[in-house]
Parts: sequence; C-alpha cells; structure tokens
Amino acid sequence: MNKEDYEYLVGSVKSIPDFPKKGIIFRDITSLVEDARAFNLAVTALAERFSGSGYNKIMAAEARGFIFGAALASRINAGVVMVRKPGKLPRETVSEEYTLEYGSNILQCHRDSVRAGDRILIVDDLLATGGTALAMVNLARGLGAEVAEACFVICLKDLPGREKLREKSVETFSLIDYEGE
Repeated sequence: MNKEDYEYLVGSVKSIPDFPKKGIIFRDITSLVEDARAFNLAVTALAERFSGSGYNKIMAAEARGFIFGAALASRINAGVVMVRKPGKLPRETVSEEYTLEYGSNILQCHRDSVRAGDRILIVDDLLATGGTALAMVNLARGLGAEVAEACFVICLKDLPGREKLREKSVETFSLIDYEGE
C-alpha cells in the first residue's frame, strides 16, 4: 500500500475519547467500513498479504470480524468459520471461555466447521489484549486445525495481545498500529 492510501486508511478510523469508559480511546472501525475506498483499501491490502498462503479457512468472530473475514475469504478462495456467542449457532458447537478488557465471555463455533488438517487464518478488526483471538486459536486447534497467523485491521501495540499470540506460536499482521490504549 502506498503512503497516500495508507494515510487515507488511517484517516478513516475515528478515535473516540472516554468510550466505553474514561481514559480509553476507542478506535471506531465502523467509519472505515462505511467508506468504500477505505474498506476496499483494507481488504485489498489483507488479500495481497495472504493470497497464495494456502489457508483454506478463515475464522472470524462476530460481528466486525465477519465483515473483514468474509471479504478476505472471497479474495483468497477460502471458507469462513463463524465464531459467535452462545446460543447463536444451530448445529453442535464447541466452546471456549476467554477474558476481555472488561470481563469474560464465551465463543463457539460449529464442531463440524473445522476439520483436522485445516489451515486457518484468524481474522478480526482489532487486536487489544488478545482474548478473542486466543479463544479462536484454541477453538481451531482443539478441533485439529493448524493456526500459524492472525490478522487485524488495527493493533493496539501497547496492549499484550500480540505478545500473547506469539507465546502460542501465532504470528500477527496488522494494517494499522496505534500506541496507547
């Protein structure tokens, strides 16, 4: 991505101070998705990075992860494994509890959506503490899949998500890195 396109992409993300609580700067990616040029730049950059990588499935968490995961999957000829909160998937599921910045939650995927030997790329909009991404890694690996990489539109590089993923032998790629929380 050239410098002009990168600056446009960064400029499309709105920073909202004191949301959801005082002292936090929320990086709002919905403004990027609403902008056709910015959204296309993001998906194209991800596709260029992962084309020919051999991933046969992308695992993405609701809801913003679905946006980027599905768009990327269509560009690199991969399927999409949808990861959701409990009670949202109709077939037999497997679950993984994880910790967020503000509490804990559970993610699930269909048991039959991942097979032993699948090469899965984890995709989400933002990496902060790594809880959601680590839960997806654990779900995929628990079903016998290989997970070596995770990609994000935004990484909050001062938070521990990237390091936690590296500790699980998962390399990360992000389009935009922000300092601070």
